[in-house]
Amino acid sequence: MHSNMPTIRLEDIPGLQVTIMGLGLNGGGLASARFFAEHGAHVTVTDTKDQTALAESIEALRRFDIRYVLGHHDEADFSGADLVIKNPAVKPDNPYLRLARHVETDMSIFLRFCSSGIAAVTGSKGKSTTSTALAWMLNQSGIKAFLGGNITISPLGFLDEAGPSDYVVLELSSWQLGDLAGMGVLKPRVAVMTRIVPDHLDRYGTMEAYVADKRLIYADQTASDWMVHESDQPYGQSFASETKARTLGYGNVFAPNGFGVLVPDAINKPCVARLPGVDAVELVPAGLRVPGAHSRRNLAAAALAAWTCGADPHDIAKAASSFAGIEHRLEPVRERRGVRWFNDSAATVPEAVRAAVESFAEPVVLITGGTDKQLDFEVARDAYRTASSIVLLAGSGTDKIRAILDRDGVAYHGPFDSIQKAVDVAAMLAHPGCNVILSPGCTSFGMFKNEFDRGRSFKATISALDD
Repeated sequence: MHSNMPTIRLEDIPGLQVTIMGLGLNGGGLASARFFAEHGAHVTVTDTKDQTALAESIEALRRFDIRYVLGHHDEADFSGADLVIKNPAVKPDNPYLRLARHVETDMSIFLRFCSSGIAAVTGSKGKSTTSTALAWMLNQSGIKAFLGGNITISPLGFLDEAGPSDYVVLELSSWQLGDLAGMGVLKPRVAVMTRIVPDHLDRYGTMEAYVADKRLIYADQTASDWMVHESDQPYGQSFASETKARTLGYGNVFAPNGFGVLVPDAINKPCVARLPGVDAVELVPAGLRVPGAHSRRNLAAAALAAWTCGADPHDIAKAASSFAGIEHRLEPVRERRGVRWFNDSAATVPEAVRAAVESFAEPVVLITGGTDKQLDFEVARDAYRTASSIVLLAGSGTDKIRAILDRDGVAYHGPFDSIQKAVDVAAMLAHPGCNVILSPGCTSFGMFKNEFDRGRSFKATISALDD
């Protein structure tokens, strides 16, 4: 990322030549184009997708005078721009970006202008649930909070609404964090690290490179800030030993400093916290609306972060008990003929499949598979063997899953090249008392636009089944 441009001020934007690289169908590209157009910049949007694929986003920007270059990129749009805003999916070493004078993202622009307190959340698993739960807990506790970032909501969309006394909860991917390296704009009052497992190794090559970007979330914190980490996992312990911030741990043991939340293995027990200056207090109650031990752990992380933002422990516990979860994360879809259907499309790593299957005592019909990210599916091996039936979606990741299933003698159905076929077979296999879970453990490219499109297609197909 280029950082030789002086700090941008709002009054500097009118008249700037701004190129948006990657409009996309949700999130940062659309919000960036709107933001700079509203503030008087000359905006060019360039995307390798064509007008048909981007029709929804283009329609949303119809009232603005925006120039579009679609289906390809032109070098002049990068070399001649005062500022280029890139999509996080675009690698920093992209040859077009090398032509640009200055490159930013929607996130870096937001952080330059935002006056609110920042609560930043990253990890491989659980960051969407944790960030959503944190925003819920703050708002339920009377602290105004906004939610944005990798959760497909660009924070530029609420920049004008978020004030100095508010909090902004940002879910940040490793790609977004990597784009912020060296800018000095991310200084969260609390940084939350969820579970780290192998992910995106097709882009990073090694776990060390992947985790290095995750570590950037606390790189510019100070001793007056907070960092929330797993107390019983090596990566969490490493983060705690490295950060300058004060630390709070969550897990089945207390952190060495004695502060944090104890998350018992039994899911019918509350999570009790030890906090500086506070007597032992229940932060996460025994009864939760969201299923699974991993959900309890995510809520414990969110609860600790909420406390650092000023929320009262009793308000936090009450909010945790009413948190209903989020779309695409073990989301209840429908009960049909005694069978419950769950959408876990955001499970894009094998560890998430294992967590999903382990969340239920009843038999599970598992719909899984898709495109590979150079991940090791052995970690989900027990889940594949535990499931009462397995239905496979086609893809390069599925080829690796089949090798494991064939070796273990585990029967499966498919692979199928459509969600409709997979759902029809799952419906035949499931009997009353079963849970059918779409938990792919893979990306969705090829059959769907993204994991959200996959989840919504699944839900639409379930809803269309006759009673």
